[in-house]
Amino acid sequence: MPLEAPPGGARARSWVALSLFWRTFFLLALLLIGSILAWLQTLRALEFEPRAIQTAQQIASLVNLSRAALIHSDAIGRVSLVKTMKEQEGVRIVPREPGDTYEPFDTDALGQRISLELSSRLGPGTVVANSVNREEGLWVGFTIDGDNYWMLMDRARFNRTAGQTWMIWLMTAAALSLAGAALIARLINRPLKQLSFAASRVRDGDFDASTLDETVATSEIRAVNIGFNRMTQKLAKIEQDRAIMLAGISHDLRTPLARLRLETELSVADTEARAHMAADIAQLDAIIDKFLDYARPGSGDLSPVPLRDVIESCLYSARKRTDMRFNLDVADDLLVLADPVELGRVITNLVENARRYGKSVDTGIAVVDIAAKARDKWVLLRLRDHGMGVSDEQLANLTKPFYRGEAARTAANGAGLGLAIVEKTILRMGGTFALGNTSSGGLAANIKLKRATGSAV
Repeated sequence: MPLEAPPGGARARSWVALSLFWRTFFLLALLLIGSILAWLQTLRALEFEPRAIQTAQQIASLVNLSRAALIHSDAIGRVSLVKTMKEQEGVRIVPREPGDTYEPFDTDALGQRISLELSSRLGPGTVVANSVNREEGLWVGFTIDGDNYWMLMDRARFNRTAGQTWMIWLMTAAALSLAGAALIARLINRPLKQLSFAASRVRDGDFDASTLDETVATSEIRAVNIGFNRMTQKLAKIEQDRAIMLAGISHDLRTPLARLRLETELSVADTEARAHMAADIAQLDAIIDKFLDYARPGSGDLSPVPLRDVIESCLYSARKRTDMRFNLDVADDLLVLADPVELGRVITNLVENARRYGKSVDTGIAVVDIAAKARDKWVLLRLRDHGMGVSDEQLANLTKPFYRGEAARTAANGAGLGLAIVEKTILRMGGTFALGNTSSGGLAANIKLKRATGSAV
């Protein structure tokens, strides 16, 4: 069987779940944008009509005054008046020719409103244009005694700056509001993120790194942090008491077991009965070792370890057994980041598990395939037997402490801690452990450990 990557946890979701930060931010952003849009519509309604009327009044007043001055002046005075208006007011009056081409005034709502207002104030035939004969400006066409004229004014008289100013202020307000929403969402999300991190540390058994700040200003968050810290302290005490209790019980049982073994060797005359009693005592001693392994705290510092050497040392005595065969495919220079003693216990437990429950029904021999391959920053280790395997219902429970399947109950008497110890040890070394049935029969243990660089210590 080719080496396979260990099956992961839950399947990747097809949809991306939003975090609490983004949900809070989007909610606040929608509320703020809706409020800004409502204010924009209100401002447009309050500003649009008055500004259009005011602009039209100013232009109409200028046209009417100019028209009145031209009507009541003689020919010489009219020329002087036109010259003075051009030089001092920047207003130019020219005759309107039939062949003049012009571009209509702004076609937006404000421009159309101003055009209608000028037509109503200056009378029919009034024309408002952006350019005449390709000369841009604010052009107003009017009539004096049946003659048509153009009045050219600076477009600065029709200023749209007010509307642009409102838009600039609204955009600035929107940007500041979104920045404020992000800050508020971050402040709300930060305590929950810290709580989530602390909970994950508690889940991994690191109680010291899971202490939350009990001096925060917010009373609700402070109460949650205090309660969480008290809970972790109690869990740490329970875990410590459990480890001490298991270690104490296991240690105290060693002395009477040793005396019982000695008395059995000396007092039982029947060789077969003595052998059976010695085997039972050895099994009790092995169960005590399992309890000690399970109660053992976290491992020490990890170092580069040659994987093949550790496996070879664990298989040294097992190779002498007549009921086991091994197929080893591990490179000599493959290094993993691990504790060599802990890793040896893992291999030994898996080999013992394969010996007990992985024997072939036909030959009665447990054939174990051990292979390891490097994948980027990880090393994938696979130990596979050719036994009957286990049912899918039992597969998920095999790493639970003290769980023993039906086959285990009939095959051997154990504590049900072997695979639980393996999983716990691998997690302490920063790896992953998973079990799975192979397609051709048998159980496969898949281990992923960190790949080490450099030389072994």
